[in-house]
Amino acid sequence: MKLSWRIILLWTIPVLVIGFFVWQGAFSPAVGDISNNTASSRMSYGRFLTYLDAGRVTSVELYDSGQTAIVEALDPLLDNQSQRWRVDLPSSAPELITKLRESDIAFDSHPPSQDGAIWGLVGNLIFPVLLIAGLFFLFRRSNNANGGPGQAMNFGKSRARFQMEAKTGILFDDVAGIDEAKEELQEVVTFLKQPERFTAVGARIPKGVLLIGPPGTGKTLLAKAIAGEAGVPFFSISGSEFVEMFVGVGASRVRDLFKKAKENAPCLIFIDEIDAVGRQRGAGIGGGNDEREQTLNQLLTEMDGFEGNTGIIIIAATNRPDVLDSALLRPGRFDRQVMVDAPDLKGRIKVLEVHARNKKLASEISIEAIARRTPGFTGADLANLLNEAAILTARRRKEAITMLEVNDAVDRVVAGMEGTPLVDSKSKRLIAYHEIGHGIVGTVIKDHDPVQKVTLVPRGQAQGLTWFTPSEEQGLITRAQLKARITGALGGRAAEEEIFGYSEVTTGAGGDLQQVTGMARQMVTRFGMSDLGPLFLESQEGEVFLGAGLMSRSEYSEEVASRIDEQVRLIVENCHEHAVRIIRENRTVIDRLVDLLIEKETIDGEEFRQIVAEYTIVPDKDRFVPQL
Repeated sequence: MKLSWRIILLWTIPVLVIGFFVWQGAFSPAVGDISNNTASSRMSYGRFLTYLDAGRVTSVELYDSGQTAIVEALDPLLDNQSQRWRVDLPSSAPELITKLRESDIAFDSHPPSQDGAIWGLVGNLIFPVLLIAGLFFLFRRSNNANGGPGQAMNFGKSRARFQMEAKTGILFDDVAGIDEAKEELQEVVTFLKQPERFTAVGARIPKGVLLIGPPGTGKTLLAKAIAGEAGVPFFSISGSEFVEMFVGVGASRVRDLFKKAKENAPCLIFIDEIDAVGRQRGAGIGGGNDEREQTLNQLLTEMDGFEGNTGIIIIAATNRPDVLDSALLRPGRFDRQVMVDAPDLKGRIKVLEVHARNKKLASEISIEAIARRTPGFTGADLANLLNEAAILTARRRKEAITMLEVNDAVDRVVAGMEGTPLVDSKSKRLIAYHEIGHGIVGTVIKDHDPVQKVTLVPRGQAQGLTWFTPSEEQGLITRAQLKARITGALGGRAAEEEIFGYSEVTTGAGGDLQQVTGMARQMVTRFGMSDLGPLFLESQEGEVFLGAGLMSRSEYSEEVASRIDEQVRLIVENCHEHAVRIIRENRTVIDRLVDLLIEKETIDGEEFRQIVAEYTIVPDKDRFVPQL
């Protein structure tokens, strides 16, 4: 139960205040309370008897059923001035009253007041009463916040958010860049609106549609568009909301969800991140996944069991289809699997047009140029890009977004925040040679992507950056292109070795070497681009369960593993030799570009290529690497 700090203060402060007053006795005391007749000092009982025999006592007031007395007497030490003392009387002194009467001394007895007992009882009861009342209030408030009284006891009830008419505010016109997925899902809307068109020819309405794609490609947005287009009751829930620590709760929530859906059929159920509940069964150790597996079993039964669910269409989204249980993907359950991939160039243009509707763009802005600058960006990435550009525009107090803000936003999204430029020093010159090495190798090799920009402005962890942008969409990558990328990535390290010597090589190429090694190993083990032949030798990675990880084993011998390492080393060494040769043969233009880069700190791709064209560049001459 989540408690607000305001509610805690609301109940804690009154309890503390009232308890303080009760404890301090701040309420008005009764007349017979001894606290109203306090004496300045105490007197022993023996001294009191001495004063009484000497005739010095003038009056006596008895309190606490005769246990305490306030005595007024003449003090011989103060010239017989009248003083008041408090005397604790013994419980067995019956002769005291007789003695007071014989001495003709005025005395009075005050009966004990009942108010103290009453307030003591109230003080003892007020804390438990306030505590119970506060817990009752908090319990009731929590229940109301969770959907009505008694919700805390209804663990098995579905927590799906329900809308009788899904007014999501999103239609298919608001979804761009994934036209193929929209066409597939348009049929689902038609099924819901006009099912007779399909049932008349014997077509069966699909029970489930699984949206598969990387994060940020628009899977949830598509589900909202389907709900908005269909105009039918819409249930939306996350896969993680089914799973609880109590066994059986998730299965109960699945049953309750489908029960509500049957009452409102035809309707849509959208389960986001279904891999949280739909992972493969039987991969855990010791029954650690009993709750999740029972939930999945109930979901499978509800989707396609003995009882049909006519008119209920389930839409689920995931970016991990490889971990889903095979029973969940068979026909009759998720009949259709729709790929929602990153958009191509045309798709990015449409996505940018959608997100640019509420942005103030300058007249020189080219949506197509932005789309070409952002290959591999998803819809969420493009939305974030334009938002970052708008933030930079507002920070610079401009009226509209220009290409400068867009380019800076691209750099910021891809590489990180801009840092402080380096001062002119040996370190800055070394970084400049490193980045120019990347650029010149990428420009000389014909299969490499063209240079977009070379900069010495630090971003993120990098002290300098060289950007390459493909001139066209690349669905497939050739062997020559992979080698060109490896050689280009090694251009910075080769420039350091050739210009400053091997002893002056820095750690700046650490990220490049990691990227190079990964690409070379994939060429050998995954793509079959080595002397080992067309074999897939990559180990099965990405195991998501403890049991599967323990039972994994190598699928090839140690000899093959040694040959794989040798082939990876040969590819990297040959590409490195090629990069060093290019740096050595084009030293003149490299020096000119380094001086310019140190002066301007940034050289765009067009200027870079113009300067290179002024020199006699040693051609590649197909001296790439020997065939492996």
